[in-house]
Amino acid sequence: MYIPTSNVEEIVNAIEKLNVPRNKTVLILLAEQELPDITHLISELNKREIDFFGAIFPGLIYGAEKYHTGAIIHFLPVIQRPILIRNISEASTNMENLMQSFKFLSKTNTTALIIIDCMSSSISSFLSSIYNLFADSVEYLGCGAGFLEIEQRPCIFTNDGFFEDAAVVSFIDMQCRIGVHHGWKKALGPIVVTKSEGNSVKELNWKNAFAIYKEAVESSLEKEFNENNFYDISSHCPFGIYTEGHEDLVREVLKAGVDGDLFCAGDVPENAVVNILKGENLALVNAAQEALEDCFLKGELRVNYCVVIDCIGRSLFLQDDFKKELKTIKNGLEARSIDTVPEGVLSLGEIASISGDVLEFLNKTIVIGVFHESTDTAHRDI
Repeated sequence: MYIPTSNVEEIVNAIEKLNVPRNKTVLILLAEQELPDITHLISELNKREIDFFGAIFPGLIYGAEKYHTGAIIHFLPVIQRPILIRNISEASTNMENLMQSFKFLSKTNTTALIIIDCMSSSISSFLSSIYNLFADSVEYLGCGAGFLEIEQRPCIFTNDGFFEDAAVVSFIDMQCRIGVHHGWKKALGPIVVTKSEGNSVKELNWKNAFAIYKEAVESSLEKEFNENNFYDISSHCPFGIYTEGHEDLVREVLKAGVDGDLFCAGDVPENAVVNILKGENLALVNAAQEALEDCFLKGELRVNYCVVIDCIGRSLFLQDDFKKELKTIKNGLEARSIDTVPEGVLSLGEIASISGDVLEFLNKTIVIGVFHESTDTAHRDI
């Protein structure tokens, strides 16, 4: 349900009207403009003994529209109350201990929904720790939360409070089929990352990273970098980490350091082979259709809920054509006679496991999750 307001009382009233059962938790997604008083919202929901978790994003998706104000609320059947992990930048080494309470509760037909502060460091190691615990016994779906200006401040909230450098993990007692695509194409490469540290690429082909990137991009796009336009150009030319059997794993290049390091939105492993990618509007829109089709590769489903996690970078790149991307998803559901309105966020990083492999933090990608009933869960709703 989309609520076109940031008024705490109206949000709380809308949640109360859902008559949320005690075994279910309310998911609250907020757009960053005209935010409600989050502390007041938490207090009012706690007074009513409503379990909830949520986060703030640059925008929301409802149907074929995007919104920069308001809220999306939905209740979810959970195995137990979602777990909050604070200080992500420091907590990854203790992840197995933190998640042990879920270890014995996870089961077939469970989906792990993960929302994380996009500005936290060590996101990849955090996700690896989760995957090491559960492997492919569950499906994974999630996103990075935060603000468009890429400034770290509280963006995750639960019954326990309002936090930055945090993540919330909830195990949804439903099956989910997931489609992941981006549509970006190789422009130049391959190039070897000969030195990196976390999300900082220091050398490409044994030379200064920015020097190699600048030369490659300027020769390809016939544009010149200056002290003011780096992101205007780099946002159109992300890295693609070579991934066998799948599209390249996209890494957005956010800025260049004074020593020529390139800082990316996510870790780039040393010795990785990367390409410099380019975007074409039609290919990106088609990627949304491919992601939805992947959800139905094993047959048609009785769909309860469709979640769309679409990178804010795609919206900024596609401009007016971004609505075509959202319409592609909505029309695809309607063509299958599925009476479900797609809901989601304009994210700052996307989370999914690709082809059953390790759990990844993605950039400039669209992830679609279709929650559905199985023969033994037909009595459940979501």
